Amino acid sequence: MIILIAGASHTGKTALAQKLLEEYKYPYLSIDHLKMGLIRSGNTELTPTSNDSDLTVYLWPIVREMIKTAIENKQNLILEGCYIPFDWKNDFEQDYLDSIRYYCLVMSEDYVRNHFVDIKRYANIIENRLDDTYCSLESVIEDNKKVLELAIAHKVNYIFIDDEYNIDIDLEVLRK
Repeated sequence: MIILIAGASHTGKTALAQKLLEEYKYPYLSIDHLKMGLIRSGNTELTPTSNDSDLTVYLWPIVREMIKTAIENKQNLILEGCYIPFDWKNDFEQDYLDSIRYYCLVMSEDYVRNHFVDIKRYANIIENRLDDTYCSLESVIEDNKKVLELAIAHKVNYIFIDDEYNIDIDLEVLRK
């Protein structure tokens, strides 16, 4: 089974992937790690601050083919990151789609306003962000509004974080 975890920056994608790894022993790949490997190796002229849409156009074809390879080899894999396009389903035939589960994490404006200090505090819980100065209350609110609009427009599965941050995905139920 392939688990895709998408969403705005600072919504806990990496923390959820780590939790699923620990609980189900599914390996995960942070698309940010792939991005930085390709950037640092000189295989692209994109930079860590390049536009997200440019990064998605560059990274998604690689990630998409990794997904297909994992499915063909009957391997479980969790992929998390901001660079999964909302129309991702268009790139897979039904045989592949049967093995993929997608979750988009979205925080409400109220949640961000009420928990921004926690959001900033947990930003480095799994991996260190070398530069998190771009993360402001306004930018997190705006990012989440944009992601919610796109999730609704594309009719994708999203987890709306409004009251408390309590995300539980039961992969055992999904396998049946």
